Amino acid sequence: MAKLFFLLSGEHETLPVSELKAIFEAEGYTYKVLEKLDQVLRIEADLKCVEAVKNRAAFTRLCGLELFTCEAEPSQTVKAIRAINLGEVLKNGENFAVRIKHVKTHASQVDGMALERKIGEIILQMTDGTRVNLQSPEKTFTGFLTDNKLVFGLKLAEIPPKSFTERRPKKKPFFHPSAMPPKLARCMVNLAKPKAGELVFDPFCGTGSILIEAALMGCRVLGLDVQRRMVKGSLKNFANFKIKPEGLVMADARNPPIKAVDCVVADPPYGRSATTLKRTTKQIIEDVLKAVYDMLERGRRICMAAPKTIGIGSIGEDLGYKHLESHFVYVHRNLTREIAVLLKN
Repeated sequence: MAKLFFLLSGEHETLPVSELKAIFEAEGYTYKVLEKLDQVLRIEADLKCVEAVKNRAAFTRLCGLELFTCEAEPSQTVKAIRAINLGEVLKNGENFAVRIKHVKTHASQVDGMALERKIGEIILQMTDGTRVNLQSPEKTFTGFLTDNKLVFGLKLAEIPPKSFTERRPKKKPFFHPSAMPPKLARCMVNLAKPKAGELVFDPFCGTGSILIEAALMGCRVLGLDVQRRMVKGSLKNFANFKIKPEGLVMADARNPPIKAVDCVVADPPYGRSATTLKRTTKQIIEDVLKAVYDMLERGRRICMAAPKTIGIGSIGEDLGYKHLESHFVYVHRNLTREIAVLLKN
């Protein structure tokens, strides 16, 4: 077990932490939350979990090995860094860089660049044969000033946003205005907690956004949609990313021709830019939750989006599911999405 810290995306208040926890649990890593700061989560866990987070997470930007956490005050920082054994993380002959960043305006009275220089000087004094390399360092020490604290350590992995940007709905061969952004789709898959190789089912696959993210995480994927053009469009998008689904079926989600799946991740139509075939969104959700109940083993999850006004958590509880959590995502003045996680009892 090691002390680790994760820089979280500021795009949403609650989703990043829940996504991280779901990844640890899906991959079987024991963890202990040490502290939740603004956009930084400190935990104790197996170092191997970093690779899982790097491969799966949507709302985590960076993972690091924590060396110390102290008050956001230069003298406390100097004291803290002098107390650690730097020889364990920086070997003779290696080069390094130090990066200090402010989360929003936290600890804005601290001069980050001056602190970088001071920490760099101390590291040079405390190690043998090391040198500073600001362009392409072998090791990067990184610190985040947040909630009047400095969380400092060795960067282990960074998750660049570029890959998600390249998968934006408008950049795919087949586009529809109802398509979900890839980061949110990826996060929803993680909240359903599938492992690589398990079967993720989306009964409203649309342009394939959710299933593409699941497939890129190593899951098997299966989708259906009531509209032929959506199924054909999804196939185009899958081919673009060289993904081979278990199947894409044109069928009504109320009567899916499927017997068993490992989890369900879905964004039902709301009737604005996606057809509801003259049914209300609430009716669609009720029908689908009933239809997939017997497909799931006990203890498996559904992650489903719906307008906040629908109350999807209550609908799930009325149908025998356990409502684990909900997150609310503002889309525009007339729509706030509720991202609900349901457990089959």
